[in-house]
Amino acid sequence: MEPQSQNLKTAPPLTLGRFHISEDYGFLLPNPLKELPDHYRPWMEIANRLPHLIGSHQLRAQVNEMPLLNCQFLTGYREQRLAHLVLTFITMGYVWQDGEAQPKEVLPRTLALPLVEVSRNLGLPPILLHSDLVLANWATRNPGRPLEIRNLDPIFLFPGGESLRGFILVTVLVEKAAVPGIKALVQAVNAVLLPSPDCLLQALQRLRISIQDITRALGQMHDYVDPDTFYSVIRIFFSGWKDNPAMPAGLLYEGVSKEPLNYSGASAAQSSVLHAFDEFLGVRHSKESADFLHRMRDYMPPSHRAFIEEIHSAPSLRDHILSSGSSQLLTAHNQCVEALAALRSYHLAMVTKYLITAAPKAKGRRTSHLPGPPQALEERGTGGTAVVRFLKSVRDKTLEAILHQSG
Repeated sequence: MEPQSQNLKTAPPLTLGRFHISEDYGFLLPNPLKELPDHYRPWMEIANRLPHLIGSHQLRAQVNEMPLLNCQFLTGYREQRLAHLVLTFITMGYVWQDGEAQPKEVLPRTLALPLVEVSRNLGLPPILLHSDLVLANWATRNPGRPLEIRNLDPIFLFPGGESLRGFILVTVLVEKAAVPGIKALVQAVNAVLLPSPDCLLQALQRLRISIQDITRALGQMHDYVDPDTFYSVIRIFFSGWKDNPAMPAGLLYEGVSKEPLNYSGASAAQSSVLHAFDEFLGVRHSKESADFLHRMRDYMPPSHRAFIEEIHSAPSLRDHILSSGSSQLLTAHNQCVEALAALRSYHLAMVTKYLITAAPKAKGRRTSHLPGPPQALEERGTGGTAVVRFLKSVRDKTLEAILHQSG
């Protein structure tokens, strides 16, 4: 055992910078770009008019006239992220413009080829992701002022008006609320390595506060997002072509593959925040839930995925606390777990309001010019899961991570 403890002490300290995670913005892309080089103006002109083009059923015609542009003029990571955001927004609009009854099952080569090239460069799938919709899709009105809804705008939108704006920006604020927790997690991992019980206790207390702040930030959804609009208008544009009965074969990316490809839609499960917290706190999910969550890691930026793996391979917090015999550390750990379970209960209640309760109302109502609610995903998340069962399972399994002092 002795050589192992010596190895732990000489392990390099965990840092956020190693994983391209911002000290100020966490997993959010800091100050995302809003403009691409002029060569890509045809993409930008379409992306900036998506709500109108989709609402007037003109988007597909516009995309079909789009020139095939070379990705070689994209310089640097931030331009690549913006290109992925632009092309995936156009893709979702193109596929779902006329609703789930008439999805486009072939993506034209002028869209498919650059999308797949940019995706390969970034190590991301060629579909709209949480890292597009939220992490790279925000801008401040006044850079000197705090990050709050009144000072933020999404860069691109689908139909859905103020409710879609609210959904994106509240989720940005949820990611921002997680930043102190991500930093506390790093501090805690390093405190276990040292070891430093005082630093660990302080880090666990900060993590609990951050998880509670995430729950409060999520609560703003009620103020800014109308459930009927979310269910009937917005949700279809997040829907993917894996585990979706509306597109059982998947989507053919013209010029890329002779067979259709299957990808899950944008989902909160693609946020790295709770994955990192679960790994750190030793939360172990059921096989079905764990399989889905691990698959969602393939939909994260590779550096964020690597950070979660680093937390997973760090020395066990659970074992460290139990072997320390410290009741203070045990209590602080359990308060983090309880806060995480409370966050998941809150999210479950919110999903019930915005999906399950909204579904029957949406059936009796139909907007003429927009695609309408996706019946095929009625009780499923946009990632393709049976959403209520999944969220109950991850909440219940979170509580099983509570520690009990031996003896």
